[in-house]
Amino acid sequence: MMTETTQFHMQPMLPAVGSPDIGELDDLAFDLTSKAAALAGTVPTAVHDGVGELVRSMNCYYSNLIEGHHTHPRDIERALAADFSVEPEQRDLQLEATAHIAVQALVDGGGEEVPFHPGEDYICWLHKALCDRLSDSLLWVDNPDTGERLRIVPGEIRKHDVAVGRHVPPEAAAISPLLEHFAQAYDPNRLGRAPRIMAAAASHHRLLWIHPFLDGNGRVARMLSHAYLRHIGLGSALWSVSRGLARQVDRYKEALASADMTRQGDLDGRGALSEAALVQFCRFFLESCIDQVDFMTEMLDPARFLVRLERQAGIAETEERLPTRSFALLREALMIGTFQRGKAAEITGYKERKARDILSELLDRGYLVSANLRAPVRLGFPAEALADWFPRLYPE
Repeated sequence: MMTETTQFHMQPMLPAVGSPDIGELDDLAFDLTSKAAALAGTVPTAVHDGVGELVRSMNCYYSNLIEGHHTHPRDIERALAADFSVEPEQRDLQLEATAHIAVQALVDGGGEEVPFHPGEDYICWLHKALCDRLSDSLLWVDNPDTGERLRIVPGEIRKHDVAVGRHVPPEAAAISPLLEHFAQAYDPNRLGRAPRIMAAAASHHRLLWIHPFLDGNGRVARMLSHAYLRHIGLGSALWSVSRGLARQVDRYKEALASADMTRQGDLDGRGALSEAALVQFCRFFLESCIDQVDFMTEMLDPARFLVRLERQAGIAETEERLPTRSFALLREALMIGTFQRGKAAEITGYKERKARDILSELLDRGYLVSANLRAPVRLGFPAEALADWFPRLYPE
C-alpha cells in the first residue's frame, strides 16, 4: 500500500540556520545581490528594452535546449516575425519558443494575469499561459506503463501518478496540499533577505520534486525561478539563469537528482529529504546565477560593447553587407539610447534622402527598431549580428 505523501516528505524546505556550509550560501547570496545591482546600473534605460528582448529569446532557447528541443536563434527570430516553417515539427518548436518569450515578457513587464506568489494559482497560471500558446501536437504524453495517450490540460494539476527517472513524485491527490505548504514556506514576505535568495534556489528543486503537471514542469520551474528572482529585486530582463543551467546541463540534472535523496543519517537535517543535498543544489543554482550576471556584465560593458559593434559594423560596411556609415547610427542608438528619425542626416553626414535609405535598411534588418513610423528608433539585436556583438551567447 502506498504511503500518503505529506509535508514531512519534502522537508527541509530551506537549509537550517545551523547547517554546514550555510555561511557559504550567505556569501553567494551577498555576491549575487551586489553583482545584480551593478549590472542593472550599467545599461542605459532605452537599451534595456532591447537587451530584455534578446535575453527572453536566449532564455527560451536554453530552457527548451534543456528539454532536448533545439531551435536555432534565426528560427526564433523568424517566428517572432510570424514567419513560421511549413515543416510541422519545426513550426511546433517555433511556437514553443514564442510561447516562452510571450510569457516571460508578461513576467518581465509586470503584466501577469495573476499577481506573483509562489502558490498554486500562480504556478498554474504559468503552465496555462505557456501551454495555451502551443500547438495541439505538443499537448499529449504517453503513459509508459499502459501506453495510454494522456491529454495535457493547460493549467491543470495532473490527475495521474507518474515516475520521472528514478524519482517517483507524490501521488496526484497530495499535490494541492503540498503546493499550499510550498507557498507558505517560500512566501518572500515571510522571509529575510538571505533566506529569500536561498528560497529562490530551493523552490526550484522542490517544485520539480512535486511535479504538479503531466508535462512542462521544467519550463514552469525555470519561469517561476525567473519570476521569483525578479520579485525579490535580484532578477531582471538583463540576465537569465537558464543559460547557466543549460551550459552545465549534466551537473544541473545530477544536482536535481541528488536533492531527491532521502535523509542520510542523523546529521543530515530533520526532514525526510537530505539537507546536505539541498544545500548542494542551492550552491549550484546560486553559482549559476552569478555566472550569468558576470557574463552579461562583461557583454554589456558599454566600452567593450562599442568596440565589438564598431568592428562588426565596419567589416559589414566594407563587405557591403551594411550601408556605409551604418555604424554612426548604431553608435548613436547605443550611446544615447534613442534618436528621432529626422536626425539620421546629421548623424551620418549624408543628405536627407541617402540618410533615410540607410536608416530604413537598418530598420528592415532589425539593427534598429521602432514602435511605429513616427516613434524614435533604438538599437535592435538581430540574429545575424549576435555572434559578433555577444560572443559565446549561443553555442557555436
